[in-house]
Amino acid sequence: MDMKKRLTLELRNRKAAEVKEMVLDNCRSDDGKITGLTAEFVNLEFLSMININLLSVANLPKLEKLRKLELSDNRISGGLEVLAKKTPNLTHLNLSGNKIKDINTLEPLKKLNHLMSLDLFNCEVTMLNNYRESVFALLPQLTYLDGFDADDQEAPDSDPEPDEGEEDEDEEEFDEDELDEEDEDGVDEEDVEEEEEGEEEEEDEEDTPQGEKRKRDLEDEGDEEDFDDEEEDDE
Repeated sequence: MDMKKRLTLELRNRKAAEVKEMVLDNCRSDDGKITGLTAEFVNLEFLSMININLLSVANLPKLEKLRKLELSDNRISGGLEVLAKKTPNLTHLNLSGNKIKDINTLEPLKKLNHLMSLDLFNCEVTMLNNYRESVFALLPQLTYLDGFDADDQEAPDSDPEPDEGEEDEDEEEFDEDELDEEDEDGVDEEDVEEEEEGEEEEEDEEDTPQGEKRKRDLEDEGDEEDFDDEEEDDE
């Protein structure tokens, strides 16, 4: 699928100004150039064009709100000065798997004052002596290069935090579950006590020898007869 058709598909009947993220991975660029993407995407913050056989970013429109740009697995070898002009607020740039060979090719990125993270995995430039030290010296605004800072500390994960509404719902569900468990525990304890008392009484009766049980029954009958005789005497 070519880039223009993919753009139309990704829009999903939305206006360009409503789109904040656009993923065009694995589509076909036109002669290695960006096509179909225009300055109408004024609110675009994330753009991914991985593995689209891109040779140049010369046709990139002005996207002032763009923060993250994914360009890995293409054939870009230079022309990065366009990024400073068209995406001045870029913070994350991924150029892994491209044809970048020299440190000097990265010099235009000095004008990206907000650039914090740069990835150059599988580019020839990473094979140069003192590669990391040279890049950090060239781009002092940079915090992470290939996922690590100048002290070899790994960049933190950038997973989104859960919404407050989702957290509140989880807390409510947890509280309800706790209450249900407490109620169930209270009922169970009472039932267990009653059952245990009933079982003890049954066990006492079962354990009593038949002779003693008969004797007790006769004594109870005798007590009843004595009581009846006393009532007759009173009359």
